Amino acid sequence: MPIFPRLDDYGKILKMGTAIARSFLFVLIVFSFGQSAFAGCPKFSDVIHNGGWAVEDKRGNLVGGCNIDTPFIPASILKIPTALAALRVLGLKYRFRTEFYLDFGDNLYIRGYGDPLLISEEVLVILRNLYSQGVRTINSIYIDDSAFALEHQPPGREPSSNPYDAPIGATVVNFNSVAFRVAHNNIASAEPQTPTLPLMRELGRKLARGRYLINICPDGCRTKRRMARLTAELFRGLQQKAGISGRGVLGIRKAPAHARLVYFHKNSRSLDEVLASMLKYSSNFIANLLYLTIGAEKYGYPATWAKANRAVHNALVSELGKKTAALIVQEEGAGLSRNNRVTARAMLAVLKKFRPHRELLRRRSHVLVKSGTMKGIFNYAGYLPDGNAFVILLNQQRNTRRTVLARIRQGRYPRYASRR
Repeated sequence: MPIFPRLDDYGKILKMGTAIARSFLFVLIVFSFGQSAFAGCPKFSDVIHNGGWAVEDKRGNLVGGCNIDTPFIPASILKIPTALAALRVLGLKYRFRTEFYLDFGDNLYIRGYGDPLLISEEVLVILRNLYSQGVRTINSIYIDDSAFALEHQPPGREPSSNPYDAPIGATVVNFNSVAFRVAHNNIASAEPQTPTLPLMRELGRKLARGRYLINICPDGCRTKRRMARLTAELFRGLQQKAGISGRGVLGIRKAPAHARLVYFHKNSRSLDEVLASMLKYSSNFIANLLYLTIGAEKYGYPATWAKANRAVHNALVSELGKKTAALIVQEEGAGLSRNNRVTARAMLAVLKKFRPHRELLRRRSHVLVKSGTMKGIFNYAGYLPDGNAFVILLNQQRNTRRTVLARIRQGRYPRYASRR
């Protein structure tokens, strides 16, 4: 019996569907490349202590690099593979949807499907469309979160007030964060498009004077209940502005069978705009809702992490091939988890496929780039001014990625013939 599986056995291992199986397969694939011809970084020894880099020209030829087959923690550059998978499964014209039901008592049920850009302006558009459909009264507002059946919040998410750590769910608004000002005996919304909500007053009552933007669970909370509360409060706060009266309780409840669908909303922003927001602002919130949607649209609702993991991996297999896709170990879509892994070679393959959409990345000093930053993680991936794709993976205490990028831009490295 061979020690390592044949290439056509990799799919069987992946069907095990566990992080352990994926990590085991990742090690096998990395080993199968053998010792890289570019192992070690002698020309960068003063700035790279645990990392690697690679540059590939527009034709797909590897022109320089070191440690290109060594797995590293990717952090937020993993959002590029997530975007590539979304393009493959959902398509550029995809729009997130939300359904609205009314029962006999004019109670509204909001069933979301993970729309990450359901912001105040979009909510007001929805309410005005409800008015145009003949809705004049909304009494109780219930959030139907049945489109998601999450086993847990995103792996790697930390309990903090940072909006980057906001929880996610099926029916959510304003990135599950609130912006408000605290003054003497007064707490008010810091956004003209968003009314002052009871949740803002609750979260701000023990804070010093100042302006805040925090996620809705700054010290931990029952996430489903808190997300539903924010969504229901925002709809309640804006319904009068749309000319809709009514009052009642706010809560979580699945739309009953007798409730009628009164409005089917598609977000005004298509997938390319969603991806641009995710990549340019490095939104973990958008990335993981997108990741879960890929799985649900591919394998059916409700969305789960298991479906997302399988769908994204299979999309990358279709784009990159089995061998390269196996070099990307992904537990979630944003790069939050320290169990995620990627090699420079695999990222170059992603960038090659992503090239037609490269303008979705942020432009800095004529470089199109996605950064990835966590404690001890300092990565870049993108496209140089000459169009060459590049990857910098530093898993070390010292952040020297700008220096490494500057040397790469200046061509201060040995040139190699393509090994691909």
